[in-house]
Amino acid sequence: MNTLTRSIPFPLQERFYRGLTGSLKYVGKALALIIRPPEIFAGPGASLLLCDALAGTGAKRLLLVTDAMLVKLGIVEPLRARLEAQGVAVTVYDGVLPDPRIEQVEEALAMLRRDGCQAVLAVGGGSAMDAAKIVAACASNDKAILEMAGFFKVANAPLPIYCIPTTAGTGSEVSVGAVISDPANKRKLPIIDHKLVPRMAALDGRLMTGLPRAGTAATGMDALTHAVEAYIARIATPESDQYALEAVSLIMRHLPRVMADGSDEDSRQMMSWAAYRAGMALNRAGLGYTHGIAHNFGGYYHTPHGWANAIVLPYVLEYSKPACTGRLAELARVSGLAAGGEGEAELADKFIAHIRQLKQDCGIPEGLKDLREADIPAIAEAALQEAHFTYAVPRYMDQATCEAVVRQMLV
Repeated sequence: MNTLTRSIPFPLQERFYRGLTGSLKYVGKALALIIRPPEIFAGPGASLLLCDALAGTGAKRLLLVTDAMLVKLGIVEPLRARLEAQGVAVTVYDGVLPDPRIEQVEEALAMLRRDGCQAVLAVGGGSAMDAAKIVAACASNDKAILEMAGFFKVANAPLPIYCIPTTAGTGSEVSVGAVISDPANKRKLPIIDHKLVPRMAALDGRLMTGLPRAGTAATGMDALTHAVEAYIARIATPESDQYALEAVSLIMRHLPRVMADGSDEDSRQMMSWAAYRAGMALNRAGLGYTHGIAHNFGGYYHTPHGWANAIVLPYVLEYSKPACTGRLAELARVSGLAAGGEGEAELADKFIAHIRQLKQDCGIPEGLKDLREADIPAIAEAALQEAHFTYAVPRYMDQATCEAVVRQMLV
């Protein structure tokens, strides 16, 4: 937000951004018409079925994008062997780190070009899937990575993208976006284009049974944040509502179960389905201030994205509540929190309180220990710049308001 905008009185700022929200409705409707959901393989062993289907497309050389830990755990090898047994030569790039950076994408892209790969398969969490999407886009577009940041800047269709998520959180296996880190400028930048939706994805809960407790918590809360922000967005549709409510219901039932027993394959499978449905919801209705702030926590302090979302979410919901009380009440109902007879305001409060309790149960703190008072103005400014031109938030914040919300997270 520039100096001129800051000098405009709050009501006029809000009116201006409400006008932008009206435009976002048309963007959302257009996306809903042109987004082609991926072909989905679901259930234990679905990852191998996706490999069979991928081999059937005729691709002969493939770049598999993953991280070193998944290679070490033996998750990648059966997939590589399945593909190579069917005549697909596999080049493995295992250098993905949390919050993928430009240099990782460039390393993977160099391997893709060296070996003449015709498609890209992501195996891993949101970082691997985001990196794979951007590699595929770079392979067919003569643009620097940062030139594709924003809306609809992927001019040419990427190479075919396939995803096997090993976490239940980001929904990147179905989403229109990818996020790249720009550490030099302390930024995380979204690249949003319907062309980034993968061709196929496998929801294989069996691959997630070994996910550590902290990773389970962070990714589960990430999926919950996607669903909640999509549901309270001003451009939510009946279709996005259905996806969001289903995702919230599943997460509230199954996240506590996988936190208690990580080997619960049935609940892992339900969490993978919830993350996918939350991704479908955000594709159509977008996100909100929680993501704007969380992205900047990641840019400044390298806070894991799901962890950051979980910290921020209840504070943003508390601020947004006057503009979406009824919607929060409905989220309480599908979460099983309604005892009968409560008013909507009480149910909304119950839902926010439940998220705080869920955070505590997952070992996620109330605030961010890395947060520095001196960084708050810049974090708030960057969060508003992302949100106001991207998300149809239910209740508007100006600079001072956003700073006050972020300041609550100091510890």
